[in-house]
Amino acid sequence: MTGLVVLLGGLTAFGALSIDMYLPALPAITADFGASHGVVERSLATFLAGLAIGQLVYGPLSDRIGRRPPLIAGVAIYVVASLLCAFAASPNILAALRFGQGLGACAGMVISRAIVRDVFDHQESARVFSMIMLVFGLAPVLAPLLGSYLMVVTNWRAIFVFMTLFGLVMLYVILFRLRETRSDATEATARGEHPIAALALLATNRKLLGYLLASACNSACLFTYISASPALIMGTYGISPTGYGWLFGLNALGLVIASQLNRVALSRFRADSILAVASIVAALFGLAFLAIAILDIGGLPAITVMFFGILSSFGFMMGNASAGALSVDPSRSGSVSALLGATGFTVGALTMTIASLLADGTAVPMAAVMFVSLVIAAMAFFGLTRGDGAARG
Repeated sequence: MTGLVVLLGGLTAFGALSIDMYLPALPAITADFGASHGVVERSLATFLAGLAIGQLVYGPLSDRIGRRPPLIAGVAIYVVASLLCAFAASPNILAALRFGQGLGACAGMVISRAIVRDVFDHQESARVFSMIMLVFGLAPVLAPLLGSYLMVVTNWRAIFVFMTLFGLVMLYVILFRLRETRSDATEATARGEHPIAALALLATNRKLLGYLLASACNSACLFTYISASPALIMGTYGISPTGYGWLFGLNALGLVIASQLNRVALSRFRADSILAVASIVAALFGLAFLAIAILDIGGLPAITVMFFGILSSFGFMMGNASAGALSVDPSRSGSVSALLGATGFTVGALTMTIASLLADGTAVPMAAVMFVSLVIAAMAFFGLTRGDGAARG
């Protein structure tokens, strides 16, 4: 099982690697092209767009034709796009190629979740997702350091060469080490319905919607933190970029520790039981953060503790909510995985936008967005996942 989990962790890392390695290079790319920051940052937006859109294609497709073919195609697209990014001659070309890179990267993310459900039951899936969270938590810490190192010894184009090599390694492992995991039942279900019809049917499933919103609204806090915390911590509180990096790493460490505590807890408690407690505790942290922000007490130390608590809850919520969602209808696990990814990115983009529009130099807008998101996550779990339509083992 260890080898499969390592592979799935690598597939999950495509998104984080391609974003976090790239961030330290943005100033250098801007200077190299002689363009504005906004024009160059567009390449990040196009990557995220490709990452979100592609999941709705690969998920249902993997139910229909198997996990391996679309996964191989997606990683191959990623490799080609990454290599071409290394030779991009303008920011607009780079932005277009980054969209293609996102379309390729998302195959690993969406299909890896489906593979977990193919191989493991509900409870064991939650444990595996907790192990995969190690990669998710460490990537934001290690990837920027690697990107910065490559910038020191060479230039920004080497970052995309590294991404190309990473994609080639993953492609090799998929071709020669990964067996087909899709079940005959999944194939029969997929061939008997249109992919859009499958997504539409799943979108009306009350229990699935509960897990989707619980996952998406909790992860929205992570999106909001990534987008809004630099201005608050470095701008309002005057912390240096290095200091901000340490605080970012501390929160990533909290996420990793929480995910491994979750894995231990799963040996004694049901995934949904842990999810219930985590959703309540996260909402209480959100309430405390909002109170601290409105009353302006405790300063940065208090806010740092709130960030740590809220973001650590992601380590308990994400794996268990994903396992629950995929257990609602195992015969459509690829399509469910697609909805998990698409919902997460959509809600995340919405909360990031709201937080940016409300930004006033204080922690109040971010705290309010996080609190509302966490309350919705808890209400969705308790209000929609209980009763009929219990998840299948």
